[in-house]
Order: sequence, then structure tokens, then C-alpha cells
Amino acid sequence: MQFLRTPDERFINLPDFPFLPNYVEINDTDGGTLRVHYLDEGPANGPVVLCMHGEPSWSYLYRKMIPPMVAAGLRVIAPDLVGFGKSDKPTEQSDYTYARHVAWMQSVVIDHLDLRHVTLFAQDWGGLIGLRLVAENPDRFDRVVIGNTGLPTGDLPITKAFLQWQKFSRTTPEFDTGFMLQASTITELTSEEVAAYDAPFPDDRYQSGARIFPSLVPTVSDDPASEANRSAWRVLEQWTKPFICCFSDSDPVTAGGDQLFLQKVPGSVGQPHVTIKNAHHFFQEDAAPQLAQIVIDAIAADAGWRQ
Repeated sequence: MQFLRTPDERFINLPDFPFLPNYVEINDTDGGTLRVHYLDEGPANGPVVLCMHGEPSWSYLYRKMIPPMVAAGLRVIAPDLVGFGKSDKPTEQSDYTYARHVAWMQSVVIDHLDLRHVTLFAQDWGGLIGLRLVAENPDRFDRVVIGNTGLPTGDLPITKAFLQWQKFSRTTPEFDTGFMLQASTITELTSEEVAAYDAPFPDDRYQSGARIFPSLVPTVSDDPASEANRSAWRVLEQWTKPFICCFSDSDPVTAGGDQLFLQKVPGSVGQPHVTIKNAHHFFQEDAAPQLAQIVIDAIAADAGWRQ
């Protein structure tokens, strides 16, 4: 598997991003290795929060949530998915599959970092991958907090907005990452912040993963990932640990996506679900303090830990 590595100078002096990089080499499932980047902030013995980003963002998305969580005594792990951020970027779209994304993150989170008693916070593809990790390693996770995400099997209708996004990502001549982040955020990003979202992709050669990602979402029942996601749902339908939904009020792609989890996951009963007001798809930009506090409160509600 051939890959590109974004030059380090692309990430110099990014606004509000003082975090030191961490790297791990993993099996690329094709006979080679890939280098994956992750943030690891806060006390090493603190309760672990795994923050999973989506498309086409990277761990920079969590820069506003990390400080309050660390201040509350939490250890925050935020990996860059393969093909994004500071992680290596396979050059062929065919290199990317849903199954590989799950396997790559399994290698980082479970095999390398050996995380336990984890709280998952996931949005967008972070949920599609993160919830698979939960379902395949349920003993490693103590609770789940999700927003603006899903776990599709292709058995239910997909929103028109998502199908349009799927087509756009494959066919647009220019895949302008910073513009896409701004278009899905109510908060006005600075030019420096927009540039930070563009930083991982010096040119189109680096964007194979970003372009193909939407097409990997199961939208038909016989998709290669459908059965694995159905298996994950069977686990979630028995999940009794806390499961909290915090979907935003202004995301046309995932609107109403929380209802399936509320109906099917036993652990969602009696939890402090909330609709994040005045927030678009990338609600980490619009409501970081509120989202961080949801995670802090969810962990603090456990009698075994207090701030």
C-alpha cells in the first residue's frame, strides 16, 4: 500500500493547538505499516475519553473540548483516522474500506494504547467507527456519548442531504476541506482555523481517503459493511451502560438520528440526553464547552469518580 505523509511544517503554529503529537505504527492489513497520529492529553491515570472525529476533519476539531476535560482530571485521547490529519494517507481510494478503518483504530486504541474503562465521544464517522469498537470490545468501554452520527446498515432510508454529499465528494473537481468545515459550522471560523483544516492536504493527492469516505457509508442492505454493523447493533441492543445522545438542532444530514439509539439501546433510558442548540454538523466548533461538560458530568455521575 502506497501512502503519503503530510510534511510537519504544514502544522506549525496552528491556532489553539499546542498539543504534542504522538505516533504509533500499525499493520496496514496489506503487508505494510502506517503511522497513525493521536493526541494524549491529561493525567495518565485519569478517566479516559476517546474522541473520534469524522469526515473531512481531524483531531484539530477537538482543540476547544480538550482543555476543559483535562482541567476536570480526564485523560483525552484523540486519534487522527488513517487518511486524515497527521496520520499517513494511502494514495488509492480502493485502499480505504469501512472494515479497514475499524481494524486500523482497533490497532491504535485497543492493541497499542490498551485503553480500558473508556468513555467514547464520537461524531460523524467517529461514531460509525467508534461504535463498532464499542460493540467489538464492550468490556473496554464504560459509557458512550454521541452526536450527529449513526450506525447505518443500509436497511433504512438515507437522507437526501447525505446522498447529495456522497455524490459531491466523489465528483467535485476541488475538495475544499476548510470550506466544508465552515459550511457545516454556525460559528464563523477565522482564516487561520480554516487553513488548519486544510493543512493535512497539501494537494489532491492526499485526499483519496477524504473523497471516498462518504461512499463507504452503507446505504444499501447488501453493502460489504452491512452485516458487521447489524452485528454491532445486536450488541448495542443489549448495552445497559450509560449511552447519551447530544445531537445538534441544525444538522440536515443527521437530524433525527438519535431516535434509533433511544429506541434500541437500553443504556439510553433515563440518561440526560440533550439537543445542542444553535449548532450545525461540526458542533465541536459551535458548542465545545457544553459538549465537554456533558462528558465531564457523565463520568462524574459514576460513584467511582468525582472531580
